[in-house]
This record gives sequence, C-alpha cells and structure tokens, in this order.
Amino acid sequence: MIISTLKRHVTNTNKELFAQGIGNIAAGLIGGLPITSVIVRSSANINAGAKTNLSTIFHGILLFGCVVSIPFLLNLIPLASLAAILLLTGYKLAKPKMFMQVVKNGKYQAIPFFTTVLVIIGIDLLGLYPPFKGEGLLIGVVAGLFVASLAILHGNLRNSYYFHKDKYHENDIIKLHLSEEVSFLNKASIRETLDHIPRNSIIEIDATSTKYIDFDVLELIKEFRDIKAPLKNINCTLKGFKERYHVDNSYSIQSSH
Repeated sequence: MIISTLKRHVTNTNKELFAQGIGNIAAGLIGGLPITSVIVRSSANINAGAKTNLSTIFHGILLFGCVVSIPFLLNLIPLASLAAILLLTGYKLAKPKMFMQVVKNGKYQAIPFFTTVLVIIGIDLLGLYPPFKGEGLLIGVVAGLFVASLAILHGNLRNSYYFHKDKYHENDIIKLHLSEEVSFLNKASIRETLDHIPRNSIIEIDATSTKYIDFDVLELIKEFRDIKAPLKNINCTLKGFKERYHVDNSYSIQSSH
C-alpha cells in the first residue's frame, strides 16, 4: 500500500486491481498483451515528486503518445542503454539489504520469497526448463504461493488459529487478542476489523500469546497504528509483541485534530 507522508492519503488497492482486470479483459478481446502493475513506473513517479493519482494518468498518456507518434524513435534507443537502466532500477528495488531483511522476517517469509526468485531465475535466465521459458514470472509466483500455502498449513496444524475480539460498547476499551499463529490467511479479517473500529475509540492489540505473526499482518497493524488510527482519532496501544518484530509495545498515537 502506498501512503503519502505529506497528505496522509491511503491508496485503495482494490481500485487498481479492478482497473487491471478490466484492462486485461479488453486487451484479451482485441488480442493484446496482458496488463500488469509495474513497480518501475510507480518508482519513477514517486522519485519525480508525484503526490496524486493524476501522475499515473499523465504517465500513461505520455507512454501512449510516444508509442503512437514516435515509434521509430523508440526503436532507435540502444538496447544496451535500456538494459543498463533496468539493471540499475532492479538493483535499487532489490538491494542485498532487502534480502537480508527478508531472512530476518522469518522462515515463513523467506522460504516462499526465495522459492519465487529461484524459479524465475531458473526458468527465464538459466533456461532450465525450455518449454516454460518466458513464463518464469507466472510459474515463480505460483511456486511461491504453493510453498507459502504448505508452510502456513504446517504452522496451523501445530497451532490452531483464532482471532478474538471482545464485545464492546461506546467509550469502552476495545481489546483484540491475537492467537498463537497469525498467518496471511487472517489478514483480510484483521483488516476488516481494524477498518471498522469507531472514531475516538481506545484499542489495545494484545500479542502476548502469539508465537508467530506473518510479516504482511504485522505491516497491516503498524499501518493502522501509525496512519489510520490518527486519522480517526483512535488511541491505539500494542501489547506483548516480541522484540524481533521491532514494535514499541507502549506506543500510541492520536491525531492532533
């Protein structure tokens, strides 16, 4: 999720998925190539100082205009130059520090991640399985999802999951207790619960009994604490989060409004 640190806007990612789906349907009907989200374009807009959705629309118009009006000039761009730009951009998006952080996030985050990367490299770059060459990204994502599913199922077999929310009334303290295993399968329900916390509330998220929290769920909780809670004047406190999560358990923030 992309968040503007200046205007504190929260992007609705469902809109992009909906637009991408409509675009793929249209492209398929006319025999065009599939459409996908590209982080390079988003990074270019952010680095240029973009702050609103207009930047994406303007970027698309520029690309469309160039393809329609000056394709002959685009074909004159040396492939070596394009390769250098992509290599530099790829390095910025996948620095060694990022890989180290993935390892620190735990095996449930690291194993699917490295499975996806290795399958993509093996199929597309090394050509280990020629029939699927060019489809490495799709096969890699499927392999990563499969491995992640196995890891989560293994974790859930050892520790059953439950997400408990105390009943509350207006002006009561809302307590959310996380179970021993909180996986990405629980992300949607946790997001739904946090998004419906009423304004001017006091909420305590308790992870005292939790042994594992998926990285995406942890980021969701941090986002709620730092961004969404202040916007709704909600006093949010975290309790019992392990040291490895790098979360201040006594932390709470309220809007200045």
